[in-house]
Amino acid sequence: MNEDQFRTKYKKVVDTMKPNEEMNKRMEDRLQKQQQQPQERKRPRRTAYIAASLVLAAGIGLATPSVWKQLNGPASPNGQAVQVTPNTPAVHEPGSVVIPKVKLPDKSSGVSMDMVALVVYQGNVYTQSATRIDAADAAALRGDKLGRTTGGIDEWSGKDAYIELASNIGEADIYTVKGYDSDFRIMTYTEIDGQVIAELFERTNGITVSSGADLLGKLNLDDRIASAQWESFASWNEGLQQYAPLANDETLGSFLAALQDAKPLAAEPLIQQGIYDDENRKVIYLKLEDNTRVELILFGKGLVRYGNSPVFFEAESGAFQALWESMRS
Repeated sequence: MNEDQFRTKYKKVVDTMKPNEEMNKRMEDRLQKQQQQPQERKRPRRTAYIAASLVLAAGIGLATPSVWKQLNGPASPNGQAVQVTPNTPAVHEPGSVVIPKVKLPDKSSGVSMDMVALVVYQGNVYTQSATRIDAADAAALRGDKLGRTTGGIDEWSGKDAYIELASNIGEADIYTVKGYDSDFRIMTYTEIDGQVIAELFERTNGITVSSGADLLGKLNLDDRIASAQWESFASWNEGLQQYAPLANDETLGSFLAALQDAKPLAAEPLIQQGIYDDENRKVIYLKLEDNTRVELILFGKGLVRYGNSPVFFEAESGAFQALWESMRS
């Protein structure tokens, strides 16, 4: 998609989703600024994300310069963390990582908050998922209708704006997702001129993570891998999308099993220590039987991360290294 097509599609979807004029102006102003600024990476952007707020911030509590490398990482177009306050990072406790519930902004402070696409459901903030879904497959995953979002949230909103089904994506029907707990994942589904726009939203805050099962287990990966691919850092960094097949064999199965028992590590200290300065990374793409595609970032140091959730996972070294070594260009 070229730049003119991008602008046309962006304007059409934004108009249809009915955010207010002020929000439209802010989004377009920010889009122009982003296009004028030099980009550190050349990652392609997915058309479906145009329907949401296109502005990414940092992970919860990760307001540091190095976080921009994180946000431009493999999960960046849909990075699902949102900087709501600088004092709500995930904290490491013995044997677990506590990810606090999103602390809503105090409008009286006069400080705006940057945000990603988000929806409030049952008092919790769900942000855009690191799992992809193609429009053609969205209808099969659509579960029970939960209601219709409103567009009352922007970067200046206070706590009073975060009411049930408020969002920053305008108006969209929202549903449960078949096969997944709605306490973790929900979805929007909208048809515009016969074209489907669907997005997954997940709640990765207000939880305690004692092992990979507490977060990665919610992705329902066990025995549901239809196919797998991987991408080198060089390909990802240049936006080349040079995917290589990854065997869905015992090596991958052992790695995924090890993830369930993986040790959680709070993301903030690792990011501050410069983990994203190291280019020794690979990305694996796991297509499930329901046609969702899960992306996991693997770091040569033996760590794994899902999206922009403020936690890394340290998998058993033998299982990790076996998979790592199987991915050779």
